[in-house]
Amino acid sequence: MENGTKKLNNVSSLAVEQPLPKSKLWKIIMVASIAAGVQFGWALQLSLLTPYVQLLGIPHKFASFIWLCGPISGMIVQPVVGYYSDNCTSRFGRRRPFIAAGAALVTIAVFLIGFAADLGHSSGDPLGKGSKPRAIAVFVVGFWVLDVANNMLQGPCRALLADLSGGKAGRMRTANAFFSFFMAVGNVLGYAAGSYSRLYKIFPFSKTPACDIYCANLKSCFFIAVFLLLSLTTLALTVVRENELPEKDEQEIDEKAAAGGKSKVPFFGEIFGALKDLPRPMWILLLVTCLNWIAWFPFFLYDTDWMAKEVYGGKVGDGRLYDLGVHAGALGLLLNSVVLGFMSLSVEFLGKKIGGVKRLWGILNFVLAVCMALTVLVTKMAEKSRQYDAHGTLMAPTSGVKIGALTLFAVLGIPLAVTFSVPFALASIFSSNAGSGQGLSLGVLNLAIVVPQMLVSIAGGPWDDLFGGGNLPGFIVGAVAAAASGILALTMLPSPPADAKPATTMGGFH
Repeated sequence: MENGTKKLNNVSSLAVEQPLPKSKLWKIIMVASIAAGVQFGWALQLSLLTPYVQLLGIPHKFASFIWLCGPISGMIVQPVVGYYSDNCTSRFGRRRPFIAAGAALVTIAVFLIGFAADLGHSSGDPLGKGSKPRAIAVFVVGFWVLDVANNMLQGPCRALLADLSGGKAGRMRTANAFFSFFMAVGNVLGYAAGSYSRLYKIFPFSKTPACDIYCANLKSCFFIAVFLLLSLTTLALTVVRENELPEKDEQEIDEKAAAGGKSKVPFFGEIFGALKDLPRPMWILLLVTCLNWIAWFPFFLYDTDWMAKEVYGGKVGDGRLYDLGVHAGALGLLLNSVVLGFMSLSVEFLGKKIGGVKRLWGILNFVLAVCMALTVLVTKMAEKSRQYDAHGTLMAPTSGVKIGALTLFAVLGIPLAVTFSVPFALASIFSSNAGSGQGLSLGVLNLAIVVPQMLVSIAGGPWDDLFGGGNLPGFIVGAVAAAASGILALTMLPSPPADAKPATTMGGFH
């Protein structure tokens, strides 16, 4: 490991001195821009879909089970696609066929999700309140397809950036900085669209007897999302032509194909081999990452629902307060993304100032824990300051409560930027001698993200329901997990070699 570290340091120092060719830079920008389209869709999912599934008639305690498709598809699709894109010999390139297929599947999924209520009604679902089983079935199928498609896009995009960087640290930092930037851009656009309650007027046909204003807004948001993604993907795949594989890579692919011929499922041999050969620092990193995502996922699942229910005092499908709360939550996520964008460009600088990126990650995990715990305080303040008009109708929360809740959203953008960058940077260093391809290596790290998401998706709803059906119990578990992650990061996680020059590496969901 020590020899590998010295080699890595030497490569990093050489990469810093060698400027990035302009042609390569433009290719990197084009590929990285796809992240904006992908993240636009993720932002809409996180801000609007949990309330939407409840409007279709799925109770809160079961809503989290819908989100199982994301972790499951991330656990299976990303490693599989990563493995086969590493070994693809298509004349169109190794990564581009998978990126194009993912974009096409997103289009199909968006149609199913956006028109779920309409298709359900035309198949026999009743109008008005109550469960809509046919619409739910269409929505679930669309949601699964969407998550599979997004995972097909993310892995090859990240791997293609690594290919275009030529394995040089300076180019990799540049590529990943652009990727993080476009992630923030996608988040801002997605949350801005989600927070605007009259977007459906741009697409008048979106509002139907089976699809109310909230549903029409969601449908309109997804129309814009798929247009953005297809435009960016088409532009990138048109401009960026993958170079032919080096002779060494072709030889490795031939050897793996020959070895795979002896096994019915060669991928599983590769993934288990990669896990078996992981160095101890990588295992610790996986544990810290796992706890970190146990902390984050309850918030990602229920942030807008918390704002609508606990802060605004609204009820699903009953009155305007819930809708106002959801849109306020989307505004909070927009602020979160703005902070995320600025912070993602500052991770390397702050890491140097604070004594290393692993220390920065540990400290900001405690910031995450405090913010998650403060959701209880904001909720109690909202409950004590409830106001009613002359007709006895509950009014929106006071300005102080709104500011407090939105401040939490904004501050959480600081630790989120580190979550989206540092674990991937550390993984690229700790596993530098593992010998796996870029796609497969990212798939292994992704397991530490999707497994906790599966746990939260399965246990989150019933756990919240056990304590009255609100969102706070899950947030408290998140605060405890964030504190544990911070302690492990500061005490057990080794400082990476070349920590003076940490790479800002891309992250994302699933």
